[in-house]
Amino acid sequence: MTERELLKRTKQFALRIFRLVGALPPTIQGKAVAAQLIRSGASVAASYRAACRARSKPEFIAKLGVVEEEADESAFWLELIIETDLLSFGEIKPLLTEAREIVAIMASSKKTAAKLQIANRKSAIR
Repeated sequence: MTERELLKRTKQFALRIFRLVGALPPTIQGKAVAAQLIRSGASVAASYRAACRARSKPEFIAKLGVVEEEADESAFWLELIIETDLLSFGEIKPLLTEAREIVAIMASSKKTAAKLQIANRKSAIR
């Protein structure tokens, strides 16, 4: 996936989270989960955008770690919505799948970037 595609994908994820939060019931539980989910879901897009503007490879890798953490936290809140019956599994499943895919993409991207960083160091030493 290209940087541009991931920028678009993470932003779409955040927008879908915003729409889902609007469907949560206005109970204490619904409001609490909504606040947490909207923060972590929006952070996925904002943090990936920040990663794309990183000033160094270590900063890029660290920011990808933040994206991975926020996507994983979003998955947690989505799971909690399902397990507490705030919304149905069918309503949440596509977004939960997307959160898990973003986690996997970021984990893989971090590993690749770290390997490239090590390779570049080794070639600079020679």
